[in-house]
Amino acid sequence: MEVLIIEDEIVAAQNLQRMLATIDPTIHVLSIIQSVEESVEWFQRGKAVDLVFMDIHLADGSAFSIFEQVEVSVPVVFTTAYDQYAIEAFRVNSIDYLLKPIQHSDLKRALEKYNRLASPMPTLDPQLLSSLNAQLSSRSYKSYFLIPFKDRLLPVSVSDIACLFLGDGCTRMMLLNGTTYTVEKPLDAYMQQLDPRKFFRANRQYVIAHSAIKDISVWFGGKLSISLSVNLPERIVISKARVSEFKDWFTC
Repeated sequence: MEVLIIEDEIVAAQNLQRMLATIDPTIHVLSIIQSVEESVEWFQRGKAVDLVFMDIHLADGSAFSIFEQVEVSVPVVFTTAYDQYAIEAFRVNSIDYLLKPIQHSDLKRALEKYNRLASPMPTLDPQLLSSLNAQLSSRSYKSYFLIPFKDRLLPVSVSDIACLFLGDGCTRMMLLNGTTYTVEKPLDAYMQQLDPRKFFRANRQYVIAHSAIKDISVWFGGKLSISLSVNLPERIVISKARVSEFKDWFTC
């Protein structure tokens, strides 16, 4: 089986490639593509591939825009960190998904589903894409969280959150006033509940609030260094591959 991986985080793509080889050594990854533009060029050239693993959020925009520019006639398994409504839509359309971080059992299930298909997958229905985008844009998000603290539950407004980050093996929530709490859920779980227009997954360690960003510096290697209005234990770095996505998010 020949596979194409469309993923803007190269480490995630390499991990997926290794997992595929573990499950089925006959799988050959033809290429790893990091952007919408490269993906469109690939499909326009008509290169043959059996299966595509596609991240929803790419370096230069949404993966859905690929289908608006070019016909994709091969099966697609989407990968996503938090798009719950997208997950449901893909199930209806017989397109599988993998929830990040990708689990071995989920990847194996997706490959088994592909192998059960006797005919090529249909192209994505434009009406489905329109419905999906409408669902995502109209989705409701949390306004408050209840944070366990000693023998109490503290109400915290989402508008008061500066960032969430991983520290000492725990997830921590820092408020704009500098107060930090240890919270129960992983970062991915909070990203499902936070408005993606107001919060950005900067990297594997940090989710940052738009309102908390104080300064943006160009760092070496084409990366960005983000300073918040609160004191953090380490520098927040946006990888070169995600700079375009961050700029689009920040200026929208």
